[in-house]
Amino acid sequence: MIDSVSIKAVKGEKAQKVTIMTLEKHQVQVENAAQILQWLETRGGLAIWRSINLSNPGVSWACPLNDENGLPKGKPSWQADNQPERIITDIDEVEVVTALEVKRFHVGVRTGGNGLQLKVTDGGSRRIKAAVAKAAENRADKNAWHEFDYSTQEAVILVPGKVVPLRDWKPEA
Repeated sequence: MIDSVSIKAVKGEKAQKVTIMTLEKHQVQVENAAQILQWLETRGGLAIWRSINLSNPGVSWACPLNDENGLPKGKPSWQADNQPERIITDIDEVEVVTALEVKRFHVGVRTGGNGLQLKVTDGGSRRIKAAVAKAAENRADKNAWHEFDYSTQEAVILVPGKVVPLRDWKPEA
């Protein structure tokens, strides 16, 4: 988020406009919270890496900043940019999000070009994109995503539910 702030001028000087960039909290899903907490406590923090692979846009990786010996870790994949997009060392910069399922439906799959992967059909991809867009438009934060349930070949449309600071998060027993 970027905010513009006008600074009042001191007598005899011209007023200035300053742009301040405030980063949103990094959000992690419940199933990753324990690992993220451990990395913040024992591995120097988190490095957030973005994909530069044009075939895999929008993907990111959260990784420990340092390895077990305290040395800086390299990028997690050949798909990642050369430098992390963000480094987080403060536990207060991370929130845990519980995903809420809003829709689930069967989609067709086909064998990928190499015969080793299953891919959602073009029609299934269009249905998923439309369902995610509809779920997002009904929310103030415009946030929705999908996951694929391989056991049932279903697309699962999710939106953020309860959000708690990582500091306050407690693993469920």
